[in-house]
Amino acid sequence: MYPPLIILSGPTSVGKTRLSLRLAEAVNGEIISADSMQVYKRMNIGTAKITKEEMGSIPHHLIDCLEPEEPFNVSLFKDLAGQAVKGILSRNHIPIVVGGTGFYIQALLKGVTFSEEEEDGYREELEQKAQSEEGAEALFEELKRIDPDSAVAIPKQNLKRVIRALCFYHYHGYPISEHNRTEKEKEPEYNFAYFVLTTDRAALYQNINKRVDQMMDSGLLEEVRGLRESGLTATDVSMQGLGYKQLIAYLDGECTLAEAAERIKTETRHFAKRQLTWFRREKDCIFFDKSKQTEDEILADMIRILKEKRIIPLE
Repeated sequence: MYPPLIILSGPTSVGKTRLSLRLAEAVNGEIISADSMQVYKRMNIGTAKITKEEMGSIPHHLIDCLEPEEPFNVSLFKDLAGQAVKGILSRNHIPIVVGGTGFYIQALLKGVTFSEEEEDGYREELEQKAQSEEGAEALFEELKRIDPDSAVAIPKQNLKRVIRALCFYHYHGYPISEHNRTEKEKEPEYNFAYFVLTTDRAALYQNINKRVDQMMDSGLLEEVRGLRESGLTATDVSMQGLGYKQLIAYLDGECTLAEAAERIKTETRHFAKRQLTWFRREKDCIFFDKSKQTEDEILADMIRILKEKRIIPLE
C-alpha cells in the first residue's frame, strides 16, 4: 500500500492558506509548504508567510528553515519534504503539501531523481556572465540553441532556471527538458489526491494587486532594505523572488518606487498565469473553482474524494 498524501495547490493569491488549515483540521493533517520562498527566515512580508497565530494547532513544515544567504532548489526541497512526510506518517497524521510550485510537488510525488553535478566552476562562470550588460540575454540565446523546449518553458527573466538548464546540459550532455519528460512519466509513490484551487481570472488578478498593495503598506520595502543591508544582493537566490528583486532595483536607482510596485503586480500576474498552465498539463489534478463553489462546498467535496480514494478513513 502506498502511503497517503494530500496536495493542495493553485496560483498565488488564490486563497490556499485558509482552506489548507480547514482541511488539515478535518483530516488530522500536518502541512508541508511547497513554496520556494517561505523556507527563508526574515522574509515574511514579501512571501505572504503564514504567522504562528494563523497556524494555530496545525503543525507546519519547511517554513523558516534556511537563512536567506543559503541556496534552495528542487532537490533540497524533495529531501526535506520527504523527511517531513516520514515524520508525519510516523505520528499517524496525514501529510498535506500546500503551495504553488508545481515542479517541487512533482519531484516529491514521483520521486524525481537529480544527478550530481561536478564542481568545475561552470555555474559560477554563468552567474558572473549573467551580471554583465548582455549576459542574461546571451545565456537565454544559448539555451534556445541547445534546448529549445526549455527555452519555451522557462521565462528569460528566470535566470535561476536558465542557468540550471545550461548546467544540466554542460554536465550531462543532453537537455534537461528530455530529463524532465522521462521523470514525469514515473508513477507516483503515494496514494494521493492532487487538488488545485482556482478562481475567475479577473478576481485572481484583483487579489494579486490587492495583496501587493497590502505588502507595500505592511513594510515590504523596509524588509527588503534590511535584507540588503545585511549583505544580500540581487545575485542571491532568495532575493530573486517576486517583490524582492523589483525593490532591489528601486534601491539601486533603476526605477521609481511606484514603478517597482507596478512591476511586482505585473510579474506576479504573469507568474500566476504560468502556474495555471503547469497545473492544466498535470493529468492528476482535481480543480475547484472558487468563483463557482463556496469554501464549505469545496471542503466537503475534498473530504468526499479523500474517502473515495481511501486516503482518509470512511468514518
